[in-house]
Amino acid sequence: MSDAPHLFTPLTIRGITFRNRIAVSPMCQYSSRDGFANDWHLVHLGSRAVGGAGLVMMEATAVEDRGRISPGDQGIWKDEHIPFLSRIAEFLKQQGAVAGIQLAHAGRKASTRVPWQGGGFIPPSEGGWIPVAPSAVPFQPDDPAPHALSSDEIRCVVEAFAAAARRALRAGFQLIEIHAAHGYLAHEFLSPLSNHRTDEYGGSFENRIRFPLEVTQAVRAAWPEDLPLWMRISATDWAEGGWTLDESVELAKRVRGMGVDLIDCSSGALTLKQKIALGPGYQVPFADRIRHEAGIPTGAVGMITEPEQADAIVREGRADVVLLAREFLRDPYFPLRAARKLGVEIKPPVQYGRAW
Repeated sequence: MSDAPHLFTPLTIRGITFRNRIAVSPMCQYSSRDGFANDWHLVHLGSRAVGGAGLVMMEATAVEDRGRISPGDQGIWKDEHIPFLSRIAEFLKQQGAVAGIQLAHAGRKASTRVPWQGGGFIPPSEGGWIPVAPSAVPFQPDDPAPHALSSDEIRCVVEAFAAAARRALRAGFQLIEIHAAHGYLAHEFLSPLSNHRTDEYGGSFENRIRFPLEVTQAVRAAWPEDLPLWMRISATDWAEGGWTLDESVELAKRVRGMGVDLIDCSSGALTLKQKIALGPGYQVPFADRIRHEAGIPTGAVGMITEPEQADAIVREGRADVVLLAREFLRDPYFPLRAARKLGVEIKPPVQYGRAW
């Protein structure tokens, strides 16, 4: 291997060193009850740590009960959630992975059935709840309008993120990612398509970024200086009149100055009118541009499936890490397979040594 950074080069951010540049992207399992993680999450995430990932990130974890996408979503809105989360974080670290958690609020996309039950809104009469959002604009035309948050209610949500960060620390996590993508609450504030407010949280770019910046400030204040803070964004809405890549570059510059260490660059999922140009590595150009123009490390995600492809993204300086989702569902041991294919010697867990 050359001296250039590559997929298996360690990466240090603040006081944390990742053994490689391969991360397990947050993937909802829709397998919780009342927000509690369970054995499914332990085995699902633990196997990816055993498989050699440098970072294993827990799924979108709701900071409020009404911030869940579905009743099956994981939560961190009460202290009772901490013990099992702690068990998972400890096991991930024992296997050499960095234990990360994504803090999230689903906003107007909350109160839906789990995917294998067809999705769709769950009304309060059937155990659902009324979602909240920047404006009373539903995601689906047939959905009821969400409740538009007041300024006081916004401040309560900001504090919920901070409280969740404190719980994540108590649970032993080493990295937090703020979820500001995929049409969920923070993204809803960012995009003019979902944010129709006329107060200090709507209208201009400065006003639309106010809520994500307040969340960032609150979480960074609650999170130790020596631990990394990431943010996932949808770099573009892929829709006319929506959030743009130019705005993402500017947002990245702002949060960099507030203590965000890496921008995880996804896209879309805010509007049904999106038109996405899908293809292998289709979101890598977003990570590339934000990395170079905003001067902040980035993560690339989306249809990254081959070791050579992942390695080239890092080696060419287009992103600092790659985050894999579906490929890790297909192969929990992707890093071990990638190392063999790229000619890098890494050791599996001693229990698996006889296979090497």
